[in-house]
Amino acid sequence: MTPLHSLPHARLAPRRLERSPELRRTWLFGAGVDAAMHDAMARSGADVLIHDLEDFTPPQHRAEARALAPSLYSRWRDTGALVCVRINTLESVGYIDLQAVMQARPDIVAYPKASGAFHIRALDVTITTHEAALGIERGATEILPICETALGVVNVREMAGASARVRCALLGAEDLAADLCAERSREAVELDYARSRFILECRAAAIEPVDAPYTFSDGEGAGREARRARRLGYRTKAVVRPDHVGPVHEALVPTPQEIAYARRVVAEFEAARRRGEDRALVEGLWIEVPTYLNARRLLQSP
Repeated sequence: MTPLHSLPHARLAPRRLERSPELRRTWLFGAGVDAAMHDAMARSGADVLIHDLEDFTPPQHRAEARALAPSLYSRWRDTGALVCVRINTLESVGYIDLQAVMQARPDIVAYPKASGAFHIRALDVTITTHEAALGIERGATEILPICETALGVVNVREMAGASARVRCALLGAEDLAADLCAERSREAVELDYARSRFILECRAAAIEPVDAPYTFSDGEGAGREARRARRLGYRTKAVVRPDHVGPVHEALVPTPQEIAYARRVVAEFEAARRRGEDRALVEGLWIEVPTYLNARRLLQSP
């Protein structure tokens, strides 16, 4: 087998999927062979459904999970969702995963514990080979690095530049906390710096950051964490329970009050400019060009 570091770097023009990255608000992980979970995922309303062949599928069930891919992905795609598969690392059984599931044409391949450009380049080359063999448009399959180690977080820009297939990257939670030797908590203070660093690196790389999943059971907490992430600039979030999709969607969509405030910001700033003034005062905040543009962006979002 060719060493990962020696594989060439293929630059491809990615296919534009039906939902642009900022509109993929919820990314729902599900176990590989759990039929009840698969049905619940199909009904959840999540924007991206993730067939997890890694942590959520014990090794003895992976062959069965791979065999489900064609029918499962077709059924999920019929709901309007994008279909993603999380494979295992290429150093373990990732090549076997890809050989089995690429015939089912996943929209996105998620790579766990991604930590450097060589992982993404190796995956890019392998996917390209499968696309050619199966008659799939070259570059049609995206790559999603899952950054769940300290090294993965600090190297996300490097990974984004390794392949044109990378349009989003996902921040880990449990594995990242463990790698940081941090105590896991509902408040997630242990992930504060990683969350801020990750969104900064992703925005600098012009890819969409997907916030870490809320891995506790309560939907209220999932919504609360999503609202906090949105204040940092996140527009999308991972979830691990179908019943968390609704609270997270609600938290990431602007409220009527926020829309009304944005309209006021736009109206008063534009009125000030017509008067020849450089800025406008709205509820004690001086509205300058960046705030005005942000308000317009909010009003233009679906």
